[in-house]
Parts: sequence; C-alpha cells; structure tokens
Amino acid sequence: MKKRAYLILVCLLPMLTFSQYNQWTKKADFTGGKRERAVAFSIGDFGYVCSGVDTSETLMKDLWQYDPLTDSWMQKADLPGSARRNAIAFTVNGKGYVGTGIDHVNALLGTKLKDLWEYDPATNSWTQKADFPGSGGNGIYFATAFSADNKGYICGGKWGPNLYSSQLWEYKPSSDQWIQRANFPGGVRYQLSSFSIGNQGFVGLGANQDIYKKDFYRYNPGSNQWTQIADFIGSERGGACSFSINNRGFICLGTNGGLLGDLIEYNPILNEWEIRCAYGGSERKNAISFVINERAFVGLGKGYSGKKASIQEYAAPDYAALTDVELSSQIFPNPCVGMLQIKTGETIQELQLFDVLGKSCLSKIGIHSNNITLDLSHLPSGVYHMNILFVHGQTLQKQIIIK
Repeated sequence: MKKRAYLILVCLLPMLTFSQYNQWTKKADFTGGKRERAVAFSIGDFGYVCSGVDTSETLMKDLWQYDPLTDSWMQKADLPGSARRNAIAFTVNGKGYVGTGIDHVNALLGTKLKDLWEYDPATNSWTQKADFPGSGGNGIYFATAFSADNKGYICGGKWGPNLYSSQLWEYKPSSDQWIQRANFPGGVRYQLSSFSIGNQGFVGLGANQDIYKKDFYRYNPGSNQWTQIADFIGSERGGACSFSINNRGFICLGTNGGLLGDLIEYNPILNEWEIRCAYGGSERKNAISFVINERAFVGLGKGYSGKKASIQEYAAPDYAALTDVELSSQIFPNPCVGMLQIKTGETIQELQLFDVLGKSCLSKIGIHSNNITLDLSHLPSGVYHMNILFVHGQTLQKQIIIK
C-alpha cells in the first residue's frame, strides 16, 4: 500500500526526474528595446540579435551581443545592408550570417532582399557574400534557416503577395557559393521552423498561405533527401522559435491565429515529441532564440500587450542523469489513438494512468511483464501522466497524449 501511495504522489509531480532542469529563468531585458521579427544566432560563448521592427514600426539593422556570464548586452557593428524584418540567420565555423528579409513594415511597399552578410566576432566586422539566388533571384522573406555539415541552408519563404517557396538552398562558406537542393516536401510554405541535430536539419510547421501546418521533415545533406518524421504534437503554428540542445530539438511560442506559450521537445532517437514546461514569460510570436553552452535564450517578439524586450533562459532536462530504465523504455506511439505499446528493459509490476487533475483513469497491478499493450480507446483526448513501478523498485514517469 505504501508503494501505491508513493506512486500516486509522484504522479502529481509529472516528469519529476526532469523538474530540476526543465525550467525557465528570467534574464536581463534586451538593451536594444522592444521589437519583433528580428533574427538571432550564437558564436562561442555569446549570443547575437540583429534587425527587426521596434515599437515605432521602424525597421532596424543594429547588432547586439549577449554575454550570459554577466547577463548583459553590448552593441556591436550595425549590419551594413538595409534595415529589415523577417530575415534569416545561421552560424558556420565561428562566423554569423544574416540575410534576405524585406525592407518595409508594409510588404506591398517593401523591397524583398537577397543579400547575405558574414559577421566576424574577432574583428566586429561584416563582409558581403554572394546573393541568395532562390525564388528567381527576386529575394525572399519569412524563410527559415539552419546550419548542418559546415554549411548554411535557407528553406521556404515568401516572395510576393500570394507567392510562396518550397525551395531549399545550400550555402557553402568556403567557396561562397549557393547550390539548389531537393525541394521541401511539405509544399510551398512560409513562417517555417527549423533546427539541426548532428549533421541533419529538421524543418516543419509554418503556413501555406493562411493554413497553418504541423508536419515535420528531416533533411540529410549527404544524400540530399527528405524524410517525414512524426507530426508535431502541439497546435499547428507559424512564427515560432526553434532551437536544439543536447541532440534534442525544441519548438516554442508562435501563433495559430492566437498566441502560444508552450515548449515541445523532439527526440530523434524515438521519433517522438514531448511537452516540456511552458515558456517562462508571456505568450508571443515572432520572437528570437539562440543557444549558448546547451542553454537556450528566448525572447523579444510580440505578445497580446505589444512588442517585448524580455528574455528567458531555458535549462533542458539533464539527459545524462537518466536512469537505465528510462533509457531502455519505449512507449509508443505517443500521441496515440486507442492502442499504446510499452516495451522496457525491466519487468513492470504496476502501472497507473492519471489525467491532468490527478484523477486515476487506469490501474494495473501484478503485471510482471516487460512488453504490454494498453487499450486507451475509452479515454477522451487529452494529456495524461503515466507512472510505472518495476519489480526492483524503480519508477518511470511518462506524459501520454491521446488524440
């Protein structure tokens, strides 16, 4: 009886093993003022924010450096090109790259940009590189960018009032050359999100005109091939933040018509998404994110009360501290529709499933198996918390989503 009481108590603190690290901490506000539609990148121990739109609807071209050790911002050399919004940024080999975008708050009055600039932190200087040749050389905005295999990639975007792109272009800094690669398989798309894990890129979400999407794809630069991965489990959205930490991908904030404040993690080994703790500040869209030493910094953007200057730091779960039973357990598919499979390296003794209010929805005692199938078709759609007790006393907590 004591074991069961303990198991229920653990359930009321879902993902207890992650709680010490899975958290947000408020940091110093961005010194450049409130703004949205900026870009960000990181080099070494510093983060950088550039461009965007301020509270007077003025487009910006300033560059700011963030030092996490002093929690402070320092202005650096301005981007030499036009002030802009909805540009792209990526980092390759210790240099930052900023380019494309549009030079007016009103897209009908603005010029779409195709220039690319390289920032060298050692000299605090910019160098213009080869123009982005995509979309017929007409420039692009609302695209997404990631870096993989020592190259930068630009995907999707918008190049006219009703003109959208599915193109993927690779930029090779060593030769200052662009090469068109296989088109994004999700079709024309803008307001996409992307991150990289290892030498592969992950791209998804965004909108096809006014329809928000939740599909996601993995790109392999070596084979120039796309592979569809598990659909994003949160709401379809555009204008989200994305980043990667410890070989996991993260999607945060964004808009699906309203504003969102959630954080959802992708595990490429299990091909599975999991909800993490909600953003530490208010809901917003068109924010920025950068990663320094496996810590993410997310902020700026536009919320319900207007543009923001606030920044939050995210500390991801300590994956290295996971127990053997956590690493050897597979619970799939998650999200599930009806049937859920559980395979573990240890023998399961008891299993409990609770809803978000802590009400017991399922209880199995005396299982004595490491491979079981659960029929959850009688339960309504929603988020649930599962607790498993193994015969040797270990416990495992897992969040389950039922569609």
